[in-house]
Amino acid sequence: MNKLNFLTPGIPSSAKNYKDGLNVIKDMDLDGLEIEFVHGVRMNEDTQNFVKNFISLNNLTATCHGPFYINLNSQEQEKIDAGIKRILETAAVAKNIGAFSITFHAAFYMGQNPSDVYNTVYKSMEYICSELEKQQNHVWIRPETTGKGTQWGSLEEITELSKNFKYVLPCIDFAHLHARNNGEFNTYDEFSKIMEYIGCELGDYVFNNFHAHLAGIEYGLKGEKKHLNLQESDMNYTDLLKVLKKFDVKGALVCESPNIEADTKLLKDYYLSL
Repeated sequence: MNKLNFLTPGIPSSAKNYKDGLNVIKDMDLDGLEIEFVHGVRMNEDTQNFVKNFISLNNLTATCHGPFYINLNSQEQEKIDAGIKRILETAAVAKNIGAFSITFHAAFYMGQNPSDVYNTVYKSMEYICSELEKQQNHVWIRPETTGKGTQWGSLEEITELSKNFKYVLPCIDFAHLHARNNGEFNTYDEFSKIMEYIGCELGDYVFNNFHAHLAGIEYGLKGEKKHLNLQESDMNYTDLLKVLKKFDVKGALVCESPNIEADTKLLKDYYLSL
C-alpha cells in the first residue's frame, strides 16, 4: 500500500451488482470496496474472477467483511466452530480475489470475565492462523473494534491479540469506538491518542497496513444504535482525517454510512484537500 484508499462498504447504492458497482466506484474516482458477506460467504467462482480481474486492471483495493453470525465465545462449541469456518471461508475468497484484508466482529462477553473471553478468542485465533498458514494464505486477519459494551472488541483487547500473531492486526472502527465510549474518541487529540497507542504497541508497520471503518453513528448509554450519514451525526470526521494524514497511514478506510458512495467520496475529497 502506498496511500490511504477510500472504499465503499459493499456495492454502491446506485448499482445492483458487482459489475455495475465497480464501474460506479471507478467513475467516481474511489479506490475500491469492502465485500460484505454479512449473511454468509456467498460469491460464485465467476464473480470472484470478475472482481479479481477488475480490481487488478484498475488498480483498486478490496477488503472483505465476514458474516455477522460469529461468536468465538459462544457457550456452544458448534457455534464457535461455525464462526471459525466463516472466518476461514471469508479469508479464502479474499485470497482468491486479491483482497488486502478481512475483518469481522469476533465475540460477545456473554456475562463472563473479559480476561477469560480474551483467552477463549485467543484459542480460536491460534487455530485460524495455523489453518491459514497451512493454506499459505497471508491475508490480514482483523478483529474489529466493536460498538457495544456487550461485545468483545475494545481497542486494548484487539491490540493485545494482534501482538501475538503475525498476520493479525486491528480493524479500527472509529464510529464504534465513539459509540462504545458514549461520545468519547471524537476530537483531534483523542484520535491522535488512538494512533499513538497502536503505533507504540504494534509498531509503525500498523500505519502502513491500515484498515479502518468510519460512519456517522447514533448511540446511547449502551453504545451503538445505528449508522448515520456523516453530516447527520456528531462524528468529527474532519479532525480524524487530519490525524490520519498526520500519521501518513496507508491502507483502507471503509465508509460505512448508509449514503454509501456519496459519503465515501466526501471523505476522499476532504482528505485530498488537506
